Amino acid sequence: MHDRILILSASVGNGHVTAAEALKKSFEAEDVGREIRYEDVLNFTNPLFRRLYGKAYIDLVNSMPEVLGWMYDQLDEPWKNEKRRLFFDKLNTQPLVKMIREFDPDWVVCTHFLPSEIISDLKGKGKLTCRQAIVVTDFDIHALWLCRNFERYFVAIDEGRHYLESLGFPAEKITVSGIPIDPKFALHESKHEMRRKFGLDPDTPTIILSLGGFGVGKLDTLIDSLRTINTPVQILAMCGKNEELKSKLEKEQVGTVKIVPVGYTKEMDEYMSASDLIVGKPGGLTTCEALAKGLGFVIVNPIPGQEERNSDQLLENGCAIRSNNPATLGYKIEKLLKDPERMSSMSENARRFARPDAAKEIAQVIKERSA
Repeated sequence: MHDRILILSASVGNGHVTAAEALKKSFEAEDVGREIRYEDVLNFTNPLFRRLYGKAYIDLVNSMPEVLGWMYDQLDEPWKNEKRRLFFDKLNTQPLVKMIREFDPDWVVCTHFLPSEIISDLKGKGKLTCRQAIVVTDFDIHALWLCRNFERYFVAIDEGRHYLESLGFPAEKITVSGIPIDPKFALHESKHEMRRKFGLDPDTPTIILSLGGFGVGKLDTLIDSLRTINTPVQILAMCGKNEELKSKLEKEQVGTVKIVPVGYTKEMDEYMSASDLIVGKPGGLTTCEALAKGLGFVIVNPIPGQEERNSDQLLENGCAIRSNNPATLGYKIEKLLKDPERMSSMSENARRFARPDAAKEIAQVIKERSA
């Protein structure tokens, strides 16, 4: 086994990068390749392109999500504007192509569509001979993920395989693997032990509140609504790197609901193990991590486009409820907490839908095809 493997992603949101890191860890654990390298393709573009590609997305999410949803739908037509998009991409990614040629990988594994379409184009013109694997990091396959030159597609669900086959993609080149997450999310830890570790009451229902992507005004409404819950409950408010929000929540301990603000952590798997429900936006990676931990999902304010479609899958599979009005969120959660049978059913459905070993499966498939 002597292959050199290059994993490429783009830091547009956290999900694509998290998937790439999970793959790198699994490739190393499964002894896939003698040299495994991960790169963020935006580091190989000029500052203007990087700003447009990365920051523009975040700005749209925060200020004009409906525009993002419209763009998502407009671009979701197979092979539409393919040449124009490639010209723009290649114009701004010459250093990326240079790096790929210098590293000379046997496999390039992409967890974002930006590098995958560039590599596909170069392969088609005979300028690159490496094999390409494309790992789709949402349940739904948007047209931007479609490439003509590849050796393997890894998709989240059977519906994705069916979609690719309907477009004429060879069935033997498609693997339904799930979305790659860190292998630690597959571990089953004691709920009570994890609660004790984090200073929580071991017998009180616990909700993990994923606060990424919420604007300040919406956050206040969300927290105020959660404080109306009368049933004993403790809420882990995951603030990430937002220190201002963390200190604000620490000062505002009012009412009977216990809110525990948590800053940036690498123990998200253990916090999930301590919880019964997750409340937040259904991004592909967060969703898969929560499913692996058997958490029912309470969907709030999904971003139009991919998160809306992820929501559909969660609802179809009985893993989630949806709160369209933040003001009624507390009411909906309290109703759920008083229905242990439904809570249990959502948890079972989540585990059934989960693919916690996706990264390991992808590593094994690539290893087999490299032998």
